[in-house]
Amino acid sequence: MANHKSAEKRIRQTERRTEVNRNRVSRIRSFVKKVEGAIEAGDKSGAAEAFKSAQPEMMRGVTKGVLHQNTVSRKLSRLSARIKAL
Repeated sequence: MANHKSAEKRIRQTERRTEVNRNRVSRIRSFVKKVEGAIEAGDKSGAAEAFKSAQPEMMRGVTKGVLHQNTVSRKLSRLSARIKAL
């Protein structure tokens, strides 16, 4: 348990940031699932459209610090390759 005012404040801030970050990561996962769903269905144009909307959302996760740059780049590259293979 926190003994200092600053520590109590830090706990409050952490709770708020955790909630925001959790929502952000969940939103990114939803966008990725839309792309993967279109790929599974064999819908190349739908997958490309979903990919275009997912790409900025994933990169925003990098700038906000919830995902690492290399992780997002790898995932985008793999999704792009899967779309091209359709």
